Amino acid sequence: MAGYLFKRFVQMIATVFIILTVNFFLFRVIPGDPIRMLFFDPRITEEQRQSLRILFGLDEPLFVQYLNYLANTFQGELGISFVYRQPVLEILVSRFLNTIILVGTATIIAIIIGVFLGVVAAKLYRSRYDAGILTFVLSSYATPTFVVGMLLMLALGGMFPVTGMPLPIEYHPSTVSYLFELGRHMFLPVAALSLALLGQYTLIMRNSLTNVLVEDYITVSRAKGLPERMVMWRHAIPNAALPLITVIAINIAIIVGGAIQTETVFAWPGLGRLVYDSLMRRDYPCLQGAFLLITIAVVMANFIADLIYRLIDPRVRIR
Repeated sequence: MAGYLFKRFVQMIATVFIILTVNFFLFRVIPGDPIRMLFFDPRITEEQRQSLRILFGLDEPLFVQYLNYLANTFQGELGISFVYRQPVLEILVSRFLNTIILVGTATIIAIIIGVFLGVVAAKLYRSRYDAGILTFVLSSYATPTFVVGMLLMLALGGMFPVTGMPLPIEYHPSTVSYLFELGRHMFLPVAALSLALLGQYTLIMRNSLTNVLVEDYITVSRAKGLPERMVMWRHAIPNAALPLITVIAINIAIIVGGAIQTETVFAWPGLGRLVYDSLMRRDYPCLQGAFLLITIAVVMANFIADLIYRLIDPRVRIR
């Protein structure tokens, strides 16, 4: 086990280093001068622009900028935002917490509903209910997240807030009042993101459970006279849910993409909206910091999924 953990840890470090390198050079090939975009006042002279390039370290050769970027990143210094004039780490922390609230809630809801629909579809395999569930989840899965968001805004915009987050908690009379307003603001973006995610969970659970229900140990369990509910929840569903662990970890990257669309449509001040705004404004430090945070989240999620898989599936430990 120790050897496996060490090997996976080395792979994680190598993956993060490669992404750091790609992360740095990717944003340098985007056309446009960030200094001209940030300071477009025609009264600014070329000498003043050059001073700003020196201030932000953009006058150095590309390779020197890369070495400085690596050194600062390993020290926890992600630079100063071109736009917000604040340390990137401070901006990322607040935005990342907002995204965790949104994405975490949507993911939990999507998993619960997706597993439930997958179990129902598997139990009623090839019935009209199975066909109805498949039609619904395939439609939601195939529809872009921003389209789902705009449709929800048109349908329910009069009942729930469609943009932003509520005022900070100190502006509310009580914690309960703040949580109520937060729930109202979260309803539409969470619904949009959940609808985009639950289709895959439903399909995987349905197909996996359909295969598990024809296994010999399920037949033996039924032959012993065990109640059908016990057969399903103690033997069939836990084994059918194993592929979901890997999918949930892999979906972290897909969820971030969906969060960018969802947060942009609903003006949710999270990491996805920060990526979109930073890309439009050529804010390289914020983009690099956001992509680094996303990379670490994806790598850690896959590492944790591997560990959980080894703990709950003896076949993986044996191999």
